[in-house]
Amino acid sequence: MIRGFTAFAAAVLLCASPLLAADPPLKTGVDGTFAPHAFPKLGGGTQGFQIDVFTEVARRMKRDITIDSVSFSTLIPGMQSGRYDFIAAPTTVTKERAEQMLFTSGYLWTAFQFGIKKGSAPIKGWEDLKGKAVAVNKGTPYETLSKQKGQEIGFEVQAYDTQPDATQAVLSGRAYATLGGNTVIVYTASKNPQFVADLELAETRAHWAAPVRKDNVQLRNQIQDALDCMKKDGTLATYYEKWFNKKPAADDLSVVITPGYGVPGMPGYDPTPHELKCG
Repeated sequence: MIRGFTAFAAAVLLCASPLLAADPPLKTGVDGTFAPHAFPKLGGGTQGFQIDVFTEVARRMKRDITIDSVSFSTLIPGMQSGRYDFIAAPTTVTKERAEQMLFTSGYLWTAFQFGIKKGSAPIKGWEDLKGKAVAVNKGTPYETLSKQKGQEIGFEVQAYDTQPDATQAVLSGRAYATLGGNTVIVYTASKNPQFVADLELAETRAHWAAPVRKDNVQLRNQIQDALDCMKKDGTLATYYEKWFNKKPAADDLSVVITPGYGVPGMPGYDPTPHELKCG
């Protein structure tokens, strides 16, 4: 009788173990060729702004994290199918996307920017691309906008699996320009003297934020709370300076905490005030 009770008690204690009750690792992904946000490091693995940021987010959530390096075009379908809990790659918030996914508040501003080969005539506007070719990363807003403008103006759009492939198309002469995020275009130009950061489209300024599935409000809020605490204590600004070689501006989303949960003015935004509790 005593032996049976001891076995039963041990089973109860095992089931109540904090180790077994712990949340599983967060599963996410990045475009692992998108320097300085995520790119290979010597000796294996992936490094970059996104890796630092979301490893720290997971730590503050008391979760482990698994970050896959894949093509950006596979990330949203992967999250919607349940392969990923959220997307750690920088994801531009658009109305169309916000209708399909929940976003945290923005953690970086982004704007679309052209990159061209050194010696090419600078781009002053979309009309300068008539009869030419623009290379873009497949599955991104840069592809969507370029295809729209290409039909209106008359230029070819070449879609590649990675941004480095799109950049290489410019350097090899297959395309006149590539359109991408300003941080990536400027970083690439700083590393390659044959590549020049050209026209930035100021009207395209938008939030880069982390999306989760539409039904996972709790996870969205938890990730945003961690990001907001990182803004508050300066951790996000430290990563910004480390990877972009400059301090964030006073109005940058890496330091500005916006009210509510999500991106103001976008579908899925929750304006309800909440107290930020940082450990």
